[in-house]
Amino acid sequence: MISFLQGTLEETWPGRIIVNVNGVGYEIIVPGDGDFGQMGDKTKVLTHFHVREQEQTLFGFPNEDTRDLFRLLIGRVSGVGPKVAMSILSGMAASDFKQAVVEGDLNAIAKIKGLGKKTAERVVLELRDKVGVKDAWETQTSATATPIQRARGDAMLGLIALGYKQLDARKAVDQVPDAVTNTDEILREALKFLR
Repeated sequence: MISFLQGTLEETWPGRIIVNVNGVGYEIIVPGDGDFGQMGDKTKVLTHFHVREQEQTLFGFPNEDTRDLFRLLIGRVSGVGPKVAMSILSGMAASDFKQAVVEGDLNAIAKIKGLGKKTAERVVLELRDKVGVKDAWETQTSATATPIQRARGDAMLGLIALGYKQLDARKAVDQVPDAVTNTDEILREALKFLR
């Protein structure tokens, strides 16, 4: 698998770039007008190599968050392939898309070119509990996270593991007073808000 390419940006068009890596030009499909620099600049592109029966395509992303969201879309939402996933990433910033999914904002998602209301409903239904879990994991392992942030992240993941929706788990944990700092105590208090 090709995880990233680092080289010189040779050509750029909306939705596509060519990166010269040691004399080999890689054509990469990118979301919208992704900012990979000016022609002639050194660039690093995170990639996803997609292989189908008659086609091999390299998709490129400016950051891990966008690539992870692309992989989540093609792996977890039925009927969403790479082209639809790229349309989503071209039509909305990853953070805005996650927020729209968590809030169930079908209108914002349905406005993306190439998506309709039914696809937006399917995306929200199938992703609602998945978006945000990675953020909680990152908080757990971050060197800059405070002990209270780690405890709250652990409690939120615990609630999700118990079967609560991510949005409900987050709301319940957010309602727990800041004075409660132990993961078990946060979990107990959050469960009171979920009954």
